[in-house]
Amino acid sequence: MGVEKMEMEGEELMEKRKKAVPKPKNKYESVFQPCLAELIGTMFFVFIGCVSVIENVPAAGRLQPALVHGLAVAVLVAIMDKISGSHFNPPFTIAIYMCGGMELSMVGPYLVSQLIGGVMGAGMAKVMTPADRYMNATGAAFDILRSDSQVYSALFGEVSMTCLITMVVLLVAVNGKTKTPLAPFLVGCTVIINVLAGGDISGTCLNPARAFGPAVIANYWTYHWVYWAGPIGGGVLAAILLRLILGDEKVRIILKS
Repeated sequence: MGVEKMEMEGEELMEKRKKAVPKPKNKYESVFQPCLAELIGTMFFVFIGCVSVIENVPAAGRLQPALVHGLAVAVLVAIMDKISGSHFNPPFTIAIYMCGGMELSMVGPYLVSQLIGGVMGAGMAKVMTPADRYMNATGAAFDILRSDSQVYSALFGEVSMTCLITMVVLLVAVNGKTKTPLAPFLVGCTVIINVLAGGDISGTCLNPARAFGPAVIANYWTYHWVYWAGPIGGGVLAAILLRLILGDEKVRIILKS
């Protein structure tokens, strides 16, 4: 009886160990599904964002695009987080990689997925909105910059505001010490305050995929480089801040003792 009991206990222990070991993700869930989530998430974000600009009424000012972009980010981050991490923005992907939050092999596929999603979202906005409003808003491509005298303040705004939102993303989603379930709310709120603060300076893009999609569909490229250089510079700066100053021991590369 004692031997049988020991054998039964041994079998039960083996079963528990088998259950405790997590089943490895298949290739679809580890590679293709995250990229599709980035494409779809970026697509809907750009679609909703473009429509909010094209259909914006003068009385609403910056409030309508600010709320729409911020709330769209909050919702999409919440629902896609467990699939792809909910980047939807090339500077976020670059910064998350720099802080050790993802593998290098996924950076390229994420960036491509985001840019394709941006073009698809802008195309959806063109299909949905009246042609005259679409043309008046330049397809929601960023047309606020009209002269060289505006470029440097807009570039500084894109760098600093993208640095802020990327820092929030890194602190609430990557940095172990400050991770929080409130990440979607906090990221969405940061988008809203950035648009309200800097909408009249640069248009508050903060996302090359958001700029690239409508630029392709509307064929509007005036000062387009600002919306790549500014956000990417801001994202890299945020990653450096975490790596040197704000990150926990796993993220920070100096002053660990």
